[in-house]
Amino acid sequence: MPEDASPIAAPLGTLVVLGGGDDDPLLTLLAELLPDRNLPIEVLTTATRRQPARTAAAYAHAWHQLGCPHVRHLQVNEDYPADEPATLARLRKAALVFMSGGDQERLTDFLLGTEFLAILKQKYQAEAGFIVAGTSAGASAVAEFMLVNGHGWRSLLSGHIEVKPGLSLLPGVLLDQHFAERGRYPRLLQAVLAQPELLGIGLSEETGLIIRPGQPAHVFGEEAVVVMDAAQATHNNLPGLAEDAVISGHGVQLHVLVAGQTVDIAGREVRPAGK
Repeated sequence: MPEDASPIAAPLGTLVVLGGGDDDPLLTLLAELLPDRNLPIEVLTTATRRQPARTAAAYAHAWHQLGCPHVRHLQVNEDYPADEPATLARLRKAALVFMSGGDQERLTDFLLGTEFLAILKQKYQAEAGFIVAGTSAGASAVAEFMLVNGHGWRSLLSGHIEVKPGLSLLPGVLLDQHFAERGRYPRLLQAVLAQPELLGIGLSEETGLIIRPGQPAHVFGEEAVVVMDAAQATHNNLPGLAEDAVISGHGVQLHVLVAGQTVDIAGREVRPAGK
């Protein structure tokens, strides 16, 4: 770091991500995290291709049942540009922005390079109490990088995965979801061997992370969070490996975390519950 550079301050907002599946417990958690349930919630359905209005209405109904009356559908898609003045005005007032599941590439396609994303990042960085949350594709997209391709054992073959930039609310991380259920260990392994500076995190369904200001990421939910770290790998054959050849890595660290345990993302350190 240059002598005149200052460390970037930790965000004052809270980030919550879920690996998909039943998200009713997540909605309850988010309602509890809000400092006031009367504050405005915006449901961003950009990732959802099919019936986004119905998806937003279902989330609104669930939150109404939890005592959160001000839930609106924030539309950003082919017909609703991200930087419409009315859209930006609603974003500035939001206390919680929730990103639904679907196709994470739609989130980056419509948000990267926009004033919308700049405002979202600024609120997350500087606004205490502000919450950004996502499930499934909405979770993957918040990281610096996301996996958008790679299936089953073929993900152990060079060139059979695809990693793309995310929204970068969570720098230094490559995030995957539906992790255990869809057998995504091989693709995350190849991804971290290809980019060992990134910490790979796989979220199983009904399981996620809460990242509060100045605290390590806290695991919640019914299943497991997998953390893969290839920064200290003693062998990595990926550089220069021919396409379709089998990847190899030695000394890759793998951690399996359950509810109550934590991971210090910047320090790449995991801790049992209560530590």
